[in-house]
Amino acid sequence: MSKAFRCLWFLLIVRPVVRLLIGVAVFGREHLKLDRPTIIIANHNSHLDALVLMDLFPLRALNSVRPVAAADYFTRHPVTNFIWRACMNVLPIRRDKVSKTHNPLKAMIDALDAGQSIILFPEGTRGEPEQLSKFQTGIAHLVAKRPDVPVVPVFMRNLGFSLPRGDLILVPLFCDVFIGRPRHFSGDRQTIMSHVADCFAKLQALAERLRPSDLPEDDR
Repeated sequence: MSKAFRCLWFLLIVRPVVRLLIGVAVFGREHLKLDRPTIIIANHNSHLDALVLMDLFPLRALNSVRPVAAADYFTRHPVTNFIWRACMNVLPIRRDKVSKTHNPLKAMIDALDAGQSIILFPEGTRGEPEQLSKFQTGIAHLVAKRPDVPVVPVFMRNLGFSLPRGDLILVPLFCDVFIGRPRHFSGDRQTIMSHVADCFAKLQALAERLRPSDLPEDDR
């Protein structure tokens, strides 16, 4: 039942909003191939972020891609709980009462071990529109646990202006998605975090150099 809801959700709601109302150009789509479990890391400015990222995948892949989200925020109301769980395949993570026996990393590791890919926002929460916030170290701990899992960095531009934090009105504004090549990080926590920051810095610099007209014609 969830699979059917998910397909209808994306066909009837997500894709018309993302592709027609907003409009998204994609650079580096060839790097997003889910032939194995993958960790997709992206900047986070809007509730639209997860929708846009999920829409990059074909419908048949939606059951194997799970955005990581805070359980206390998205599951507190029955309607939003249904939308995010049944329609978006969200992997809910509790942020309270974290301990060795209740570690939010376990759910992400279990998902990867089950053959699923996850979407993770290293900033932890939505920041100011079009500004990168400090990355949380959770990604370093996850990569250290599963170093063989590829990490694909994604930088999104203008979604923070289309639907910024606290706003309920969607502003149609053309947005760009820049996808980096899959990476494998190693080293201690500080080294991994440095690599993550470097990936986003390079994608952000690429975004600043490219105009929409420079993007692949098929994605405009």
